[in-house]
Amino acid sequence: MDERNREIPPEVIERVKKLREEIEYHNYRYYVLDSPVISDAEYDALMRELRELEAKYPELITPDSPTQRVGFKPAEAFREVPHKEPMLSLDDAIEEEEVREFDRRIKRFLNLPPETPIEYTVEPKIDGVAVEIVYENGILTVAGTRGDGYVGEDVTNNVKTIKTIPLRLRPFDEAPPIPPRLDVRGEVYMNKDEFKRINEERINRGELPFANPRNASAGSLRQLDPQITAQRKLDIFFYGVGYVEGYKFQTQWEILQTLPKWGLKVNPLVKVVSNIEEAIRYHHEIERIRDTLPYEIDGVVIKVNDLSLWEKLGVKARSPRYALAYKFQPTQATTQLIDVIFQVGRTGAVTPVAVLKPVKIGGVVVERATLHNEDIIKKLDIRIGDYVLVQRAGDVIPEIVMPIKERRKGDEKEIKFPTHCPICGTQLVKRPGEAVWRCPNRGCYAQGVRKLLHFASRNAMNIEGLGEKVAQELIDRGMVQNPADLYYLKLEDFMKLSGFAYKKAKNLFQAIERSKRTTLSRFLYALGIRHVGEAMAQLLASRFKSLDKLMQATMSDLVAIPGVGPEAAKSIVEFFRDEENRRMIQRLLDAGITFVEEKELEELPQVFSGETFVFTGTLKNFTREEVKELVQKLGGRVTDSVSRSVNYIVVGENPGSKYLKAQALGLKILNEEEFLNLLREKGISVEAMVSLQK
Repeated sequence: MDERNREIPPEVIERVKKLREEIEYHNYRYYVLDSPVISDAEYDALMRELRELEAKYPELITPDSPTQRVGFKPAEAFREVPHKEPMLSLDDAIEEEEVREFDRRIKRFLNLPPETPIEYTVEPKIDGVAVEIVYENGILTVAGTRGDGYVGEDVTNNVKTIKTIPLRLRPFDEAPPIPPRLDVRGEVYMNKDEFKRINEERINRGELPFANPRNASAGSLRQLDPQITAQRKLDIFFYGVGYVEGYKFQTQWEILQTLPKWGLKVNPLVKVVSNIEEAIRYHHEIERIRDTLPYEIDGVVIKVNDLSLWEKLGVKARSPRYALAYKFQPTQATTQLIDVIFQVGRTGAVTPVAVLKPVKIGGVVVERATLHNEDIIKKLDIRIGDYVLVQRAGDVIPEIVMPIKERRKGDEKEIKFPTHCPICGTQLVKRPGEAVWRCPNRGCYAQGVRKLLHFASRNAMNIEGLGEKVAQELIDRGMVQNPADLYYLKLEDFMKLSGFAYKKAKNLFQAIERSKRTTLSRFLYALGIRHVGEAMAQLLASRFKSLDKLMQATMSDLVAIPGVGPEAAKSIVEFFRDEENRRMIQRLLDAGITFVEEKELEELPQVFSGETFVFTGTLKNFTREEVKELVQKLGGRVTDSVSRSVNYIVVGENPGSKYLKAQALGLKILNEEEFLNLLREKGISVEAMVSLQK
């Protein structure tokens, strides 16, 4: 029977419709509200059922089906897409006074008294690629880049691979009806972890890394093959509209509140402020938390909220009068390359590190930057003595973008990569297909220190107090040869270390004991298997459920898992086949390492997740260590250095210079009682706080 003429059972048609609605709803919950109501496994089951039904009845496949995000043939070239309303660029400012002048200029143009407050919307300025997406009758029909503001490039098929972009709009949460046509605008971006992953892959292949997430986003979005775009986890925040048919917005805030109700993701940090001074304060607050965000931003965008004023203010040649990009301090600077040293990592990788003439970038003095590997040095054609452009973005290690060849004098020196390990003298090796030289000596001192530090790190076994100096001394004294040895040391062993009295030794000993109770994913990450980061470790743990099963896995078992490539699979198999690694794992298990569910470790609500504290001065009710442990149990981080990335400075008696620096930076300062009140606001009682320290 001809499938095209067969009759599809009504219950199948209804089930397909129902599945699509359910999946779109759960996409809305997950991507827009960040509040999923089903597990990943349940979501996967819905998608699997829909794919199976569409495979059986291909006549039911529609362009807006959730299954149709990938599957387009590579394009030969990008066609042009005109914007019905121009996508203008924004004027920018970097100083407070420039922002105040923007406010004064608006008032002059509108003939308003200088004291008249103007309401603005403010939002983080995402460092990505602007796109316009056209929805007709709720269905995504075309997507284009900004281009010259009037005509962009057609990236429709690539945009459809981005999971946070709905293929079909639906009204949620009492939303107004979807307009017959909606041209919505957003910024496509790549988060920091994905940017790091892609650059590591490029560097390992000897390719120049992307300079920043914006370039990575643009390069990914402009792939002629959508399959390549789909492999890179792009995301989007929508920030406004262009042409809208059949619906009229009154304010920019109304736009930002309505778009999520239609399934379009808006940045959760958007805000309405009453005047320009509040907008400036918002800028300072966002700059303070900038490095804690999972994506890169380079400023905030300030827009007049009242859209009727937009019409009155109009536009200049290429930019609107009603909006301004208030930028942060630059993250790039020029300085001189003084020398290059070579460091050895935990996997034996030898990394060239540039020694720079100190330069201030984004408020931080930078003296060193990574040069990645020998191939990158050759491609950049960089030499000792060159003036170089250095970039520092967020918590990413500073890197050299390029040499300034025009400033060469002729006495610059070629960078010679070592042939032998700079630490142990072993001849370096390079595997086929890799750009990295490695020291093959497992007994190499530098590798031992880095492996031990990685094993003890917060996202691995989380052994508080085991820093670089301690790791070096443990290995120097022959007390530790591999991480398993940690668990066979006694309290008195730690008292032999420099600067360790009874209390400090006891704290480290207890931290090691506490680390015995961990999750399988943390343990796998701690082992330091090449290509197994935190995300890969979680994927392996959730798929195999037990260490034994993973250790028995074959290459074919591993590559069958979505997200595990051949290189990672090979590395995992080789690691677990190695007898020395197997002996170390057995010693760890014999020492009492046990695996629990992730939720069992999170006995307390993680109310301080993503927040950083500094404690200074003497507290009345608790020791510094007790409060530090409490904050960490509640998901927060405690540091000793005062910087803009700190969320709270908690001040006791005689606080000293940290208090003064916090004041100068305009950080949030709490006394001890205010800190306790913060705990109460978060639902943590002072009584519970006392009991936690027992």
